[in-house]
Amino acid sequence: MSDNRQTSGKPKNNGNFGRGAGNTAKAGNRGNTAGGHFGGNGERKPSFSRNGGNAGKPQSYGQSGNTAGRRMPYGRPAAVRPVMSRRGADAPVEGIETRRMALSVIRAVTENGAYASLTLSTKLTNCGLSVVDRRLVSRLVYDTLDNLIYLDHCLSQVMAKPDTDIKLRNILRLGACQILLEDRIPESAATNTCVALCAELGMEGLKGVCNGILRNLVRRKDENALTMPDPESEPLRAASVKYSVPEWLAEQLINDYGENAEKLMAGKDREDHITIRPNLVNETDMESLLAGKVWEHGNGMIPGSWRIRGMADIARDADFLAGRYSIQSESSMMACLALAPKRGMKVLDCCAAPGGKSCFIAELMGGTGRVQAWDVHEHRTALTEAQVKRLGLENVRPMTRDALIHREDMDGTMDAVLLDAPCSGLGVIAEKPDIKLHVTRESVNKLAALQSQLLDVVCNYVSVGGTLVYSTCSVLKDENEHQIDAFLKRHPEFRIVPLPDTIPEKYRRYAATGLQLLPYRDGVEGFYICRMERKA
Repeated sequence: MSDNRQTSGKPKNNGNFGRGAGNTAKAGNRGNTAGGHFGGNGERKPSFSRNGGNAGKPQSYGQSGNTAGRRMPYGRPAAVRPVMSRRGADAPVEGIETRRMALSVIRAVTENGAYASLTLSTKLTNCGLSVVDRRLVSRLVYDTLDNLIYLDHCLSQVMAKPDTDIKLRNILRLGACQILLEDRIPESAATNTCVALCAELGMEGLKGVCNGILRNLVRRKDENALTMPDPESEPLRAASVKYSVPEWLAEQLINDYGENAEKLMAGKDREDHITIRPNLVNETDMESLLAGKVWEHGNGMIPGSWRIRGMADIARDADFLAGRYSIQSESSMMACLALAPKRGMKVLDCCAAPGGKSCFIAELMGGTGRVQAWDVHEHRTALTEAQVKRLGLENVRPMTRDALIHREDMDGTMDAVLLDAPCSGLGVIAEKPDIKLHVTRESVNKLAALQSQLLDVVCNYVSVGGTLVYSTCSVLKDENEHQIDAFLKRHPEFRIVPLPDTIPEKYRRYAATGLQLLPYRDGVEGFYICRMERKA
C-alpha cells in the first residue's frame, strides 16, 4: 500500500448522532445547535502528515470516547455490508425521508447561499421525524458541509466529468459522506437513497450514472485506492483537502500560526453541548432547575455557566421562556466580563443583535444603569427587544442605529463601549462549517476595513478613564491583533489594559496583546477580546 493511499481516508462517524436535532438557539451573537453529544479537542500536529492527528488527547467533560479527534487514520478494509440490491420502481426506499431533508439543506447552502443552522432549524421544526432521525439529518448535513472539499476530491477520482450538474453533485456529496465518513450506514442504503433522490429531482436519466459513481467509490475505498495530494510537493492543496478548508485560508492560518495552523484547520470535535447561564437579576438557582431536567449537565469554563446536552427544542423550554436562564457561549460571556460592568454605568453595545451580550451586561449591572443596544437593521433590533422582554430587563434600550455614523452629542459620554464587530466567523467553523463556503480572502479584507472604520467612530464615545472592548469570533490576525495594533497607532489616547479577574486566569495569561481564544487549546469558541482604556 502506497503512502498516498494511506492518507486517503477520513474518520468514520461512530454513529453517535453528535449534531443536534436542529433546534438552533442563539448564544450572544452566535448560534448553538441544541442536542447531541460532546466530543474532544484536536491535538497538535507538527506537519501536514496523516498520522499527526488527535490521538492521545485526554478526554474532557462529557466526551464520548469513541473518537480522539475529527481526523483519524483511515484506509482499513470496510466492514461487511449488505449487498446492494436493485429495487422495483414502486418499492419504498428505506431512509429516504432523512436523506431528502438533508439534501434540501445542503442544496440551500451550496446553491443558494443559505445558512445551514437557520435552514436546518426551519426544516426540522414540526417535521414529524423522530429525535433519532432529526439528529441523523443534522449529522449528515454538517458532516457533508464540513468535509465538502475532501468529498469532492474523492468523487473526482471516480467521475468521468468534473463539471457535473450541481443537483447531481450534491446528491453524490451526500452519498459520499455516508460511504466515507459514516460507520453505521450501509453502502447499499447510501447508494439506493441517492438513486431515489435523482428520480425525485427529475433526473431519471442520471440514476444509472449516480449508481455507478457511488458503487465505484465504494470499490475504490475498499481497495484503499483513493489518493490524496502529496504534502511535500503540494503542501497547501494537501492541507486544503485533508481539512476541507480553502487553500487561501490554509495559507493564511499557516502565516498567522505556523506549526499550530493544522490544529485550527482540524478544529476540535464538535462538542454538541450548549452553554447556559442563569438570569442574574432574578437569581435563578440553576442547580435546582437543572436537577428537574432530563438533560445531562456540568459546570462550564466560566463561573456560573453550565454546559448541557441531551436537550430537545430548548427554545420551547418553559424555564427558558420564563426568562430564568439564557443561552450564551463562554467566549461571548468573556467579552462582556471584559467590560467589568458596575452598577449604574452607561454602556454602549454597538453591534448588539440578537442581544445576548447586551442582556448579560445589563444583568451584571444588577438591572441598574443603562445599556444602549444598537443594530443597523430593524429586524435584528427586534431580536434584541424579544430577549429584553423575555428576561424582564428594564435597563436595556434596543435602538436601530448605524454605528458607522458619528454622533457628536455622545462623545465622551459612555463609561464603557463594546464593539463586537462584524467578522469572518472563522473561530466558530467547528459549529458552523458552512462559513468556509461563504468567506473569501476578499470578504475578509472588506470586513477588516469595516472593523477599522467602526473602531475610529465608536472610540469617540468612551469617557476619560472609560473602557473600550473590541471583540470578534475570528482567529485571523488581520481581524484581531493586527487590527488593534493599527488602531492604537491611530489613537494613542487609548492603551491596552489587563482583563478583569472575573475572567479565569488560565485565559488571561494569553492576553498581552488581547486575548485570542483558540478552540484546540482553550476548549471554547475561537474569539478575540481586547480591553482598552482611554487615558486621562
